[in-house]
Amino acid sequence: MFRSFRIGSLLGIPIKLDVTFLLILPAFAWLIAIQIGDLVPVLNGLLGTEIALEAVSTGSTPWLLGAAAAIGLFASVLAHELGHSVVAIRYGFPIDSITLWLLGGVAQLSEQPTNWRQELAIAIAGPIVSVGLGVGFYALVLVVPATLETAQFVFAYLAAINVVLAAFKMLPGFPMDGGRVLRAILGRNRPFTVATAQAAQVGKTFALLLGLFGLLAFNVFLIAIAFFIYIAATGEARQTAIQAAIEGITVADVMTPVDELDTVSPETTIAELLDAMMKHRHTGFPVVENGSIAGVVTLEDARTVPPSERDSRTVRDAMATDLETLSPTEEAWEALVSLQRNDIGRLVVLDDRGRLAGLVTRTDVITALNVGAVRSAGGTVDRPSAERPDDAPQPIEKPRW
Repeated sequence: MFRSFRIGSLLGIPIKLDVTFLLILPAFAWLIAIQIGDLVPVLNGLLGTEIALEAVSTGSTPWLLGAAAAIGLFASVLAHELGHSVVAIRYGFPIDSITLWLLGGVAQLSEQPTNWRQELAIAIAGPIVSVGLGVGFYALVLVVPATLETAQFVFAYLAAINVVLAAFKMLPGFPMDGGRVLRAILGRNRPFTVATAQAAQVGKTFALLLGLFGLLAFNVFLIAIAFFIYIAATGEARQTAIQAAIEGITVADVMTPVDELDTVSPETTIAELLDAMMKHRHTGFPVVENGSIAGVVTLEDARTVPPSERDSRTVRDAMATDLETLSPTEEAWEALVSLQRNDIGRLVVLDDRGRLAGLVTRTDVITALNVGAVRSAGGTVDRPSAERPDDAPQPIEKPRW
């Protein structure tokens, strides 16, 4: 997704709009408006309404109805995501945010449920909400006076589209709802990683078929959905494999302990810092003052100091003091997520008394991934090396619903 901005919160969950939503909402309104002539007979046939085409297709009425229906559609998508979110919170999985964007809505969970019953309940909650909305809007169609044909059209459209949304979401295109239901079912008698890989393969196959259908039908929207499903299925399968590879490995297992760390003091000059970087082949150092961690200084920080001032200015002038920290007992997975989320190369590790215990870098965690991969394959390896070049791990994304 692209840049998003928060518009408020519901049930304590931040609600965001992606910039693509500002493009797709008018597009949907326009599409509904120009297709009213086709939609009215379909809705009359499906729901038994008697909406007169003339009543909804004259003057500016189609455009107003298109806007109202489009807003109602995305409000329904938001309710669908809230359905997932409420059940996830009930099982102890906080929701970082719900974002409305080009292809609908995304609820981002803080972590992935691995219990198949929990995943099944979370996955079906959204479609259940959509079906409930469909029934509710159909009830409104029945109680609205027949003379209010514009209101009947909007309610009838939302009744039908919510049922269609529920049905579409239940297709086995992992990581869509149906794909997650499939993984939950597979996970009853398979390891979670195996169930994920199999569900992802089904999702990618479904995406290819959907994309092919979109090409034949000249439907750009279906092609975009197919592309998203394929990329998301591949990414989530990779993320699950990574998480499984370092399961049981803690930060203490991969960090460089404090007694092995190369450190600098706040009074070290930038010139001396660069010499130390060259000598030790590190591009970042913890800054220690009076035995306590004062900050972290990196090569990027040193670059901000003009060459003519590097002999007079010190590390204190350039170091970062707003530090991301972990405890030695946390899982290595949490370190990887924190490194990726904050786009940094290293994390300070503090013990339970707040004292410097060590440093963990991206390469430390990558080494742990390699260790875990070999362990999973039945091999043996030595403890990860303390060498710390700034290799970047693959992006880690939170589970989306």
